[in-house]
Amino acid sequence: MEIFSADQIRAWDQFTIENEPITSIDLMERAAGSCFSWLEQHGYLDRSFSIYCGKGNNGGDGLALARMLAEQDCPVIVHILEFGHKGTDDFQANLARLHVTPVEIRFIQGADHLQPVPERDVLIDALLGTGLSRKLEGVTELVVQHMNQSGNEIIAIDIPSGLFVDKSSKGNMVIRAAHTLSFQCCKLAFLVPENEAVIGNVHILDIGLHKGYLKNIAGEQELVDSKMIRAIFRPRKSFAHKGNFGHALLVAGSYGKIGAALLASRSCLRSGAGLLTCHTPACGYEILQTSLPEAMILTDPDEKINTTFTGELSSYSVIGIGPGIGTAPRTKALLETILRSYKKPIVLDADGLNIIGSNPSLFFLLPPYSILTPHPKEFERMFGKSEDDFARLRLALEKARDHQCVIVLKGHFTFIAMPGGKGYFNSTGNPGMAKGGSGDALTGILTALVSQGYSSGEAALLGVYLHGLAGDLAAAALSQESMLASDLIDHLGKAFLQLEDEEMNSIL
Repeated sequence: MEIFSADQIRAWDQFTIENEPITSIDLMERAAGSCFSWLEQHGYLDRSFSIYCGKGNNGGDGLALARMLAEQDCPVIVHILEFGHKGTDDFQANLARLHVTPVEIRFIQGADHLQPVPERDVLIDALLGTGLSRKLEGVTELVVQHMNQSGNEIIAIDIPSGLFVDKSSKGNMVIRAAHTLSFQCCKLAFLVPENEAVIGNVHILDIGLHKGYLKNIAGEQELVDSKMIRAIFRPRKSFAHKGNFGHALLVAGSYGKIGAALLASRSCLRSGAGLLTCHTPACGYEILQTSLPEAMILTDPDEKINTTFTGELSSYSVIGIGPGIGTAPRTKALLETILRSYKKPIVLDADGLNIIGSNPSLFFLLPPYSILTPHPKEFERMFGKSEDDFARLRLALEKARDHQCVIVLKGHFTFIAMPGGKGYFNSTGNPGMAKGGSGDALTGILTALVSQGYSSGEAALLGVYLHGLAGDLAAAALSQESMLASDLIDHLGKAFLQLEDEEMNSIL
């Protein structure tokens, strides 16, 4: 699903009006109808409503919704922000339609026009929509504050008023919605942590915008969905053998953190690598050899940390390095040796990233199209602080381009920054994955996919999606609270089966 800017969304509306064709007020009717259907499906028609409208097209949506609710005998009061000027043509047309209904209309010109909100009313925010150009002020800010302080449930149409679509709204007055009913496509504002408290549960409603628009335009970001993943995923051929799926090397673990090596190794094998060698300190030999007999183990000369690799690195399809390795000087020297010697993409996580963050010159040794998987704090150590979530996304894209690498910025909607400048948000996963070991599992998955011949970009998109899908399956079976990273790994098989089932269904 493409993620469009506010200007692109308005252009899509206009394209639909011109090419369906449809009048703008009929398109508004369609949008309001989709909101009415959502309210009906979710049991709201036994409630009363206070609908707050601006005089733009978002307000027109609210007026049309008020009429539809009134036709179903729902008690409705409409509050219109009044600044002494006419609204848009479609707003005025819907206002005229509303005048022939029993809906009470009140105009808000100042603080003295704000009245107590009935306790049982659902508040509908149809004040501004996506047309916001500056932070709220004056009467508009007072109305939003009034709605927020009411304690009533608020449902925002398209986007909570006061929230910018494409940039940070930190510190601004914004409607605090319980639900946001948005249209046709996801907005960037819905995907960043800083807006979690104001967007509530987001529901994307299809209002039938013309699909022809998508042939000639693309957003700078995209939300990964199952259709995209099916196009990437390659089921195994009948005559395949283990040599077709690569030989992966994982450099992982240290004393007290051999579990990280085990988790990364298990997920690597569960994700399809043909062969896996795990290089680990000597203290990890018996643990790994016993717990994971399918893996080959190379032990470091040091008992407790990784310091030296004596084999031929070029024989491996991919190297994953970082889980649990620590940041000791000799481990840093080993990482530098690998970066200087190995020319194919590597997967870098955890302490591997921390070492580079403390030694920025190592960035210039990264093989092209390597995959970096930082969480926000690791990202900050490597690239510096960002003033807000939007700035962090821009920085990730910039650094991916500068270093010709793929950056997987982990989070609820993990952001994948490609070296070509495109960004992708993952759509799977849940808060139950916010536990130690989940990142180790992701490292193993990504390493396995690169080993099998997926490009770094394909591996990042497919791997992050599978990681989240396995987490969703584990949470469904065990609960978010109880699931462990090892449970996620145990559900990778079901995640692959789901992809294969979807692939068959798409063919049939």
